[in-house]
Amino acid sequence: MAQCDGSKILTTPTRIFAAAVALALALAGLSITSRAHAQEMQLYWGDTHVHTNYSFDAYLFGNKTADPDTAYRFARGAPVLHPATRVRIQLDRPLDFLTVADHAEALGVIRRLDARDKRILETRFAKENKAAFASNNGLEIFRRLAQGLSKGENHDLYSELQTPEILAPAWNDVITAADRNNRPGEFTALIGWEWSSAPGNANLHRVVVSDANASTASNFLPFSAIDSQDPEALWRFLSDTASEFGVNFVSIPHNSNLSRGLAFAIEDVNGQPITADYARRRMMWERVVEVTQTKGDSETHPVLSPTDEFANFEFYPFLVSGGQYGDDEEISGGSYARSALKRGLAIQGETGENPFQFGMIGSTDVHTGLSTTGEREFAGKLPMMATPEARLDRKKNLGDDRVNTWDMGAQGLAAVWAEENTRQSIINAFRRREVYATTGSRIMLRVFAGASLSPRIIKSRNWIEKARSKGVPMGGELFGGDTEKPPTFLIQAVKDPRSASLDRVQVIKGWLDSSGEMHEQVFNVALSGDRIIAADGSAPALLDTVNRENASYDAASGNTEFLVAWTDPVFRADEPAFYYVRVLEAPTPRHSLYDQVALQETIPGNVTLTLQERAYSSPIWYTPAQ
Repeated sequence: MAQCDGSKILTTPTRIFAAAVALALALAGLSITSRAHAQEMQLYWGDTHVHTNYSFDAYLFGNKTADPDTAYRFARGAPVLHPATRVRIQLDRPLDFLTVADHAEALGVIRRLDARDKRILETRFAKENKAAFASNNGLEIFRRLAQGLSKGENHDLYSELQTPEILAPAWNDVITAADRNNRPGEFTALIGWEWSSAPGNANLHRVVVSDANASTASNFLPFSAIDSQDPEALWRFLSDTASEFGVNFVSIPHNSNLSRGLAFAIEDVNGQPITADYARRRMMWERVVEVTQTKGDSETHPVLSPTDEFANFEFYPFLVSGGQYGDDEEISGGSYARSALKRGLAIQGETGENPFQFGMIGSTDVHTGLSTTGEREFAGKLPMMATPEARLDRKKNLGDDRVNTWDMGAQGLAAVWAEENTRQSIINAFRRREVYATTGSRIMLRVFAGASLSPRIIKSRNWIEKARSKGVPMGGELFGGDTEKPPTFLIQAVKDPRSASLDRVQVIKGWLDSSGEMHEQVFNVALSGDRIIAADGSAPALLDTVNRENASYDAASGNTEFLVAWTDPVFRADEPAFYYVRVLEAPTPRHSLYDQVALQETIPGNVTLTLQERAYSSPIWYTPAQ
């Protein structure tokens, strides 16, 4: 393993680690606000964003059979039938938790319409779309629904679909399926839904998850974008419902990369500057953000992070309701997590509150009901994209030759550090942000930080217990005291045993200087092999071993594990900052390369054929003494 400036890596008998430069000891002076846990947390893997045939778009695009029960059974490890191909499909590793997050808008309506449900047939929506249904033109119906919501048109037409008479039966199906599949201690079925706001075709969608059981959830109906496209209206609903029924909710923004800068804008949806009250209300509910999924990665972008050599990752260039974007002038800091974290520091400096103090997770947003994130086993985002040949036929799939379905990725997963696998424990972990994202592989990642954390701690057998008692885990906060010494970060990353080895560990820092300027820097803190970090912080790339002819790679290239202590070399006690860890795997075949090899022809378009799977920790924030 390479020498790592500012960090310390242990050497073990198994040769997992190699020697590195020692850190100076961290000194006292930071007070800790996050709760330290006496008991060891367990790592649980899940997906908070799966659509079934109860979502209008999933059904219109060919998912007529994979219902909520199917989604939960599949996540638990049972074999099921793919809704498009009808072949048997099964996870080789079950998930620990899952949320069926069907769209609240027209929940279950298309399914019931296809079944000739009399109540649905009586609606104006059914009558106006009769011809499209008769010709099996699901794409046309989807566009009408999506564009109507985007433009705020035909509210009466769509609000008819949200009446309790229509919505309640479908909601009851969803929540009772969750209870049937919930197994405390073994598998957690979280009750939730998707709120699908898209004003002006800007994606402001949120997945809402809760710790409710079916009995409690039967007391309310999911709040939809037909009710309001304003996120603050959603928060009011969550506040009122939580108070009345004792439910813990978390609202999770997703696909900020498609939000046209609105997801993390410095104004509210009405164009007013963000206030301290707005920031407090947002942080009450939006404790985490989904930063990676099938429709692209939302960590950052090369336009926003030009010195980050790994920023150009899984860029998705198509808006949800149609149309292509991606010119440099359209890339906004309001669309990506790293820039949002920096904006949060600036807003906190002005108002005293940070509206963008969020943790990070991944999930899939698949509409097949089947949460698959392995590049080899990827079953497509939509049923119509289930096979390589189907993905090749782009125009038939999406009605647009410009849309390349291989631009969609096979990511991601939500990793949660929790006491036990129960609804309450999982939701509590989301709320304290002790969670992280991966792009699909199961990289184990621990991060702690604190002033009294010594690098020597990681030499002890009970280093995790000591780190928890003396520091904060990912998602936590540090406050400056009367010292100007930086905190120490303890980082452990372990490879997924069924994926590639690890390339490197990086710490991404963002901070606000005394003049109000925002900065970011990527620190290479650990490298595999004998590579050495240069004086300017750069590092040579790990050899790409991917064979483009047969989609194979050298699984031994890289490290099995990293255990590193790192201290910020540019720390200033008067500058607010955030830190998160990014772990990169060695290069591996992307699902597009597996398809190309299977098809035995070059797939069209400028499609990426390899990738470096990665993990993003939730940040740890530092706030100077006042």
